[in-house]
Amino acid sequence: MKKRLAIFFCGLSSFLLACNAPQQTATTSPTPAAPAMTNIPAALKPAIDSLQANKLLQHIKTLASDEYEGRAPGTKGEELTAEYLAEQFKKFGLKPGNPDGTYIQKVPLVGYTPEPSVSFNVGGKKLDLAAEEYLMIAGRYVPMTKIDSSDVVFVGYGVDAPEYGWNDFKDVNVKGKTIVMLVNDPQIPDPNDPKKLDDKLFKGKAMTYYGRWTYKYEIAAEKGAAAAIIVHETATAGYPFEALQSIRQENFGLRGSKQNRAAVESWITVDAAKKLFSAAGQDYEALKKAALSKDFKPVALNAKANFQIKTTLRDVDSKNVIAKLEGSDPKLKDEYVIYTAHWDHMGRNEKIQGDQIFNGAIDNASGVACLLEWAEAFTKLNPAPKRSILFLAVTAEEKGLLGAKYYAEHPLYPLEKTLAVINMDGINQWGRTKDITVVGLGNSTLDDVLAEAAKSQNRVIVPDPETEKGFFYRSDHFEFAKQGVPALDPDGGNDYIGKPADYGQKTRDEYTEKDYHKPSDEVKPNWDLSGAVEDLQLLLMVGYNVANGDKWPEWKPGTEFKAKREAMLKKAGT
Repeated sequence: MKKRLAIFFCGLSSFLLACNAPQQTATTSPTPAAPAMTNIPAALKPAIDSLQANKLLQHIKTLASDEYEGRAPGTKGEELTAEYLAEQFKKFGLKPGNPDGTYIQKVPLVGYTPEPSVSFNVGGKKLDLAAEEYLMIAGRYVPMTKIDSSDVVFVGYGVDAPEYGWNDFKDVNVKGKTIVMLVNDPQIPDPNDPKKLDDKLFKGKAMTYYGRWTYKYEIAAEKGAAAAIIVHETATAGYPFEALQSIRQENFGLRGSKQNRAAVESWITVDAAKKLFSAAGQDYEALKKAALSKDFKPVALNAKANFQIKTTLRDVDSKNVIAKLEGSDPKLKDEYVIYTAHWDHMGRNEKIQGDQIFNGAIDNASGVACLLEWAEAFTKLNPAPKRSILFLAVTAEEKGLLGAKYYAEHPLYPLEKTLAVINMDGINQWGRTKDITVVGLGNSTLDDVLAEAAKSQNRVIVPDPETEKGFFYRSDHFEFAKQGVPALDPDGGNDYIGKPADYGQKTRDEYTEKDYHKPSDEVKPNWDLSGAVEDLQLLLMVGYNVANGDKWPEWKPGTEFKAKREAMLKKAGT
């Protein structure tokens, strides 16, 4: 889950050892019905009417039940989930989405569980880090990784961005070395107003892809570094260090992937970084400040790093589950709109006391329940939309968007004929809102389609208020965007009807603190799904309008995915 509801470390689920909250009874109070939409085509009404809170809730209860054991890839929970989804799709009368006649796209994963150790030799003395001060995995799928006496270099934010005239690796060859990087991208003050950020550099407050941890490991590998260390600070990361704890558990990658990765990928706490820098005769805060300048140059620390990682490996054949509603127009049925949600969560952790099952009711049984509601609703339409609709439930989002990545790189239907992806990662469980949030607002014309649909509910679309946390890069739609397909990433609204102005922020903070990536993310008795149903209505209308529209969605000028899409369509002659 990537939403501002949650402090999300994309791709690495967090089995928090302290989480032992008691299980909630899976019942809820009756939720108010969402008001009828206005100004909608009569042909769409049966589908709109099909979207109901009680059905949505029942799907969530099933998927988030203890029987499903937290829906981790490669477990009994995966098998039960895939069977349930396929059964529901078949019951709705949808065709198998895989051209081989099944509802399953196999996703080859490799599981890897690390046993790491790290130490530094600083000024002739040994510096050890406590287990709680670092997290580490081997970047390559091998049983043993060992690095001795690797020179340690601080490279600021670890960014090489020619379009911004920015290079944190100036005149320094880091091949074979251990590089230490700050989290996020540089937050550069506006020269005309030091209290503001310069929106001409790295989009000001908004995080760019240069700020994502994935980019930092990618650039480390590109530069030939042996090991990459990210210094974690909660304020700039957007999540606490504890949210990374799944590193200590089994992680997953795509089997057979030829990704270039550094041998070691690691995180250390800011206190550990200060201890290391101080031992090396450097002031961490001073170097952090210096890293905000284009003139910054890498600083070699008087330190050598030593790493050893024993990794237990296993192959896992995981599954994306996909269904298809064939379009009604013979000329357009080979073009597609995709609805997607990730079915996986974090499974079971037998090492903790009390409740050991991470049920993932909101994250993301709720999103999959939306997918099922859409799938059923679209079958109520007669005629069906002109273009075909795909309903794709992907695996291993919590392990690095792997199911979405696999589909985007091995599409069952051509991406050059895929008009849009609409993603659902968590729902609004607290009632109706006057608005709906678009993560990455301004990226594509899908925003305009949603804004028009929102008028039918007298609602407006609003931007993500926490753009500095880079949520657009943190869920499954991003893998499609990287390939060029326009993607819409909605989130719940913030302006709750009949509630205080700060109600939205308080409920998000409460979920983050008490339930996010914890066993307590279960169905709650005080949920109000009326707002979720309204969101479902809007997003159904978006998909319907795109599937019937004359104009394909497009990336807007200046968006980093626009060139990829244009090249794709040009090559296909579309």
